[in-house]
Amino acid sequence: MATPGMEDYLEQIYLHIERNGIARASDIAESLDVLPSSVTKMVQRLDREGYVYYERYKGLDLTEKGLAFGKKLVKRHDILEDFLRIIGVNEENIYDDVEGIEHHLSWNAIDRITDLVETLEQDTEFIKKLKDKKQ
Repeated sequence: MATPGMEDYLEQIYLHIERNGIARASDIAESLDVLPSSVTKMVQRLDREGYVYYERYKGLDLTEKGLAFGKKLVKRHDILEDFLRIIGVNEENIYDDVEGIEHHLSWNAIDRITDLVETLEQDTEFIKKLKDKKQ
């Protein structure tokens, strides 16, 4: 079972690989605003847990398990952003709000929120009513 910290690192590693084709410890340190030594310790742990391949002084690579979980973490983040946007949370608050709640919801809750977002996205009248209430 991955901890919230492990999830944050995996999510960033996944995003860097998706965007740039590579994830380096220095990139992850910058993204998470942590020391490179903290990245090294966590990456070693993620390697032991079977999420990443780690070789010193080389880029990071995700295992099949890490790739699948990284994708799931990014989807969770995106769906929560979509949900908060739909219900009218101010854009400048969304990222911090998602960061504050994403590790505290069960995967079952995420699945239900996903279903709700997909349903709401099809109901443009309801979304319009929500936006009208915000104003």
